[in-house]
Amino acid sequence: MAKKIYLLYGAEDYLIQNHKKKIIEQTLVPEDREFNISQYDLEEIPIEDVITDAETFPFLGDNKVVIAYNPVFLKARPEPLAFEHDIDSLLRYIENPPEYSVLLLIAPYEKLDERKKVFKQLKKHAEVQSLQPVKEWDIDKWIQSIANDLHITIPESIHELFAQEVGTNLLALRNEMEKLALNVGEGGLVTRELAEDLLSHSAETSGLKMVDAVMEKNLGKAIMLFKDLLKANEEPISLVALLASQFRIISQVKTLKQKGYAQNQMRDYVKAHPFVIKMALKRERAFTTEEVNHIIQELAETDLMMKQGLMEKELAFELLLYKLIHIKQNGFYIQTR
Repeated sequence: MAKKIYLLYGAEDYLIQNHKKKIIEQTLVPEDREFNISQYDLEEIPIEDVITDAETFPFLGDNKVVIAYNPVFLKARPEPLAFEHDIDSLLRYIENPPEYSVLLLIAPYEKLDERKKVFKQLKKHAEVQSLQPVKEWDIDKWIQSIANDLHITIPESIHELFAQEVGTNLLALRNEMEKLALNVGEGGLVTRELAEDLLSHSAETSGLKMVDAVMEKNLGKAIMLFKDLLKANEEPISLVALLASQFRIISQVKTLKQKGYAQNQMRDYVKAHPFVIKMALKRERAFTTEEVNHIIQELAETDLMMKQGLMEKELAFELLLYKLIHIKQNGFYIQTR
């Protein structure tokens, strides 16, 4: 029996949109969708108004779908609003939803407060799905799935190119693959040359290039990449996290290599796409274990400095790049603090 209430939450917008589409298709015939879908932003509209709509009979047809975005009251620390949500009205609705309505709550948040009564009631009576970003080691199956959906062929030998250039954002991946599908046509084959020409670069790609600039001790190149990422609205704190993730993988593969593990064995310990492990194995040669540990420490200190507001973020990041690139000179560590 289909549910009358759904809660979709998580940071993977592609999966959320896919689930929303399926729920609408399961509930409404095409001719009823124009008049019987309502959408609300719960940062602007109180939940009791949404409930009133959900309890109102459909204008035409037998069913309706009411979609409510941003249910901030499900977060552990919701941002203050100009009004208060009447959560009791939602609790009463959860207990006895009308047969003709489907209520869909969409929470684009990584975590919700599962201790709250309203979440527990949703868990009990509704379908609750956590839709989080795809892990790097799962990206191959998503490339294949989207390719099948678009009726194109993408050889497994170039999957690593998609992992490198696009990353794990499924919406971005879908958009890039749709672009390729338009070029090759239905049933077409995507070649490496075409993918290299047409794929847009992600922040992850620029982050990897920034690691390479650090390896090359090329401060000018690293600063240029940083400025490009700022223009693309990337946050310095996010870029610190991106660099940290890359150097943690480098540290892991370096340790495993020293213990005698082969590349194919490392995947059981390093939860990353095989291509990422392959590239980390190339990059780890440029650093000693002491250097990698020192770099990770610098990244952690810069992250803390930014979050505590001790230095302007862009300046802190540029100083970080300087430290990483000059972390060892003539056999000894520069003291920059």
